[in-house]
Amino acid sequence: MKFTRYCRSLLSTPAMAVERYGKSHQSGADIAMVDLEDSVPPARKEEARRLAEEFFALPSAKLARSAVRINTLSGPDGLRDLIAVTRYRVKPDLVLIPMAESPRDIEIAAGALAADCPQTEFLAVVETPLGIEHAPGIAAAGHRLRGLVFGSADYAFAVGARLSWEALAHARARVVNSARAAGVEAMDAPFFEVADLAGLRHEAGLARDFGFSGKIAVHPRQLALINEVFSPDEELLARARRVVAAGLANGRSVTVVDGVMVGMPFFEASQRLIEQFDPPRPDEPSRPDEPSRPDGAAHSPDHSQDHSPDHPQGHAPADAPTHLTEK
Repeated sequence: MKFTRYCRSLLSTPAMAVERYGKSHQSGADIAMVDLEDSVPPARKEEARRLAEEFFALPSAKLARSAVRINTLSGPDGLRDLIAVTRYRVKPDLVLIPMAESPRDIEIAAGALAADCPQTEFLAVVETPLGIEHAPGIAAAGHRLRGLVFGSADYAFAVGARLSWEALAHARARVVNSARAAGVEAMDAPFFEVADLAGLRHEAGLARDFGFSGKIAVHPRQLALINEVFSPDEELLARARRVVAAGLANGRSVTVVDGVMVGMPFFEASQRLIEQFDPPRPDEPSRPDEPSRPDGAAHSPDHSQDHSPDHPQGHAPADAPTHLTEK
């Protein structure tokens, strides 16, 4: 299993719901996203683009990775969204590209943001049959693409499938394999039953075991559980420390830890796990079984310390379900 703090969880806030912006950043989600797509009626798209700028300028925006979901690039609103983003005084960390169906969607976004938002990264939402077929190419469409997001509801509707794990297993597997082959992350679709936390835990566990990095939340109350499922527990961290210690002791050659043969991939994966989820505190000396990260070791950047129907008019109660990354 691969664990990362980059995208264990994502929470979306409709652009019109300005009063919920601060709560989104403070929710505990790895990614706090403002939505310009489905939660905004066509007549209010321009107003939403204007309001959304404040989402990134709030002081609380530094508590999570900030994102915006634009409209599909097959229509004019998606292009207008990109132009608006280039003019924001504070740029988003991430742009979610919905209905991605070819590498060209990523190339268009990259070209539009190249000059004004050079640090902004992308997540591509794969939620159509064509998108699933082209997932390998989409996942490999440039260094600014950091992951694929599976959109189960749109995909199930398009192919006439049930919205169940078994019915969508093939599509999920293709998303994960395409993402991992390209060296990027994969996020699973939401679990829509807000009150069923046991069901959420079960499906999140399946997604984790499938290879997904995280899962979309439809409500803030789902976030703690999602983050827990997509984080290593103490037993796994303890084993990672033992693997790292064994690697140090034998020069990183093949050895046996807890009765299991381990080699270089295990050492590197264990080291990354410790770096992200079990680092020494500033006032704590390095553990004797944990070296400093070796030069050149792979490491995903962690900016976590750096920074249902919707209610498009912005009058939803504070605990109302937030908008999904899919329709």
